[in-house]
Amino acid sequence: MERETTTPNEPAGNLVDVAIIGGGQSALATAYFLRRAGINYVVLDDQPAAGGAWQHAWDSLHLFSPAQWSSLPGWLMPGTSEQYPSRDHVIRYLTEYEKRYEIPVHRPVEVTSVSRREAGLLVSTDRGDWLAKAVVSATGTWGHPYIPDYPGQGSFEGEQLHSAHYRNPDAFHRKDVLVVGGGNSGAQILAELSEVCHATWVTLEEPTFLPDEVDGRVLFERATARWKARSEGRPDPAPSGGLGDVVMVPPVRDARERGVLRSVRPFSHFTVDGVAWKDGTHAHVDAVIWCTGFRPALDHLRPLHILNDSGRVDVVDGHAMQEPRLWLVGYGEWCGFASATLIGVMRSARLAAMQINQYLNSLEESKP
Repeated sequence: MERETTTPNEPAGNLVDVAIIGGGQSALATAYFLRRAGINYVVLDDQPAAGGAWQHAWDSLHLFSPAQWSSLPGWLMPGTSEQYPSRDHVIRYLTEYEKRYEIPVHRPVEVTSVSRREAGLLVSTDRGDWLAKAVVSATGTWGHPYIPDYPGQGSFEGEQLHSAHYRNPDAFHRKDVLVVGGGNSGAQILAELSEVCHATWVTLEEPTFLPDEVDGRVLFERATARWKARSEGRPDPAPSGGLGDVVMVPPVRDARERGVLRSVRPFSHFTVDGVAWKDGTHAHVDAVIWCTGFRPALDHLRPLHILNDSGRVDVVDGHAMQEPRLWLVGYGEWCGFASATLIGVMRSARLAAMQINQYLNSLEESKP
């Protein structure tokens, strides 16, 4: 395979067939398939070490699928003594994956913009520029946490942090804490906090709890069945239960046994020292942890003027409709089925690499 040998410190305009922006699971999966196709590429990662967003997840985070169902293409995640792999186990796996496939990652490199040039897309960074014939944006969503607006939020004097910045419960002992958000992150953080403080779980509606025997593997199988049915125009064949429903991992089951796995509907507004509920009552609050999801981290694409009103890029199978040299991998369902999951990103990454290979071949064939 041809190797890209330039470094970020060389003069602006390093030439490469493909530049992958991001260094997490989506970037690595795409790199794997580009490598297999013999394509000259480089990975630009703004993190100081391997592991992508997993480096910033809370300390006790575990997957809710077994290791063999949490793997990237080419190499199964090694098994672990625990039922579900820990955050640190995932980071080690991604680190070794880079080494195993000799993925040319440059880090830390912050991509500031992607702009059009006649010969390709110019990827500008804090350590030089790359001119690429094609670009894969794989920055994910972790860098763009979403916190909803509530009346009086600016006057609240307690602590507010997103789950992206929560690490452990040490700072919350004996405090009054609201955990806002009904997905798996909200359930897991609520379960952990409830052991050391008075934690209240706030969700828009009653959370959907899956049966104890259902884990991420089963969810992925169900979601795959739904995806195949939709693509073939058939009715939904899968039972209830989706990728966003709460999986009863051991800490969440324990919280249920302790009687704390209960949620309440949202408050109406913030006060200086807490929140007011819709029935007029007031609750003192020391801290709010927002488990309210993320938005695509796509600021680097703004110079292309292709972001729509929802902050996304219009794509067909991950290929940007308004920029034929750009692909997006790993941001969620809108750019590929289950593409934000370790096992699900394989399909999107493989398709992107195949399309890029076809595109590069067409450039060669069009040369005089």
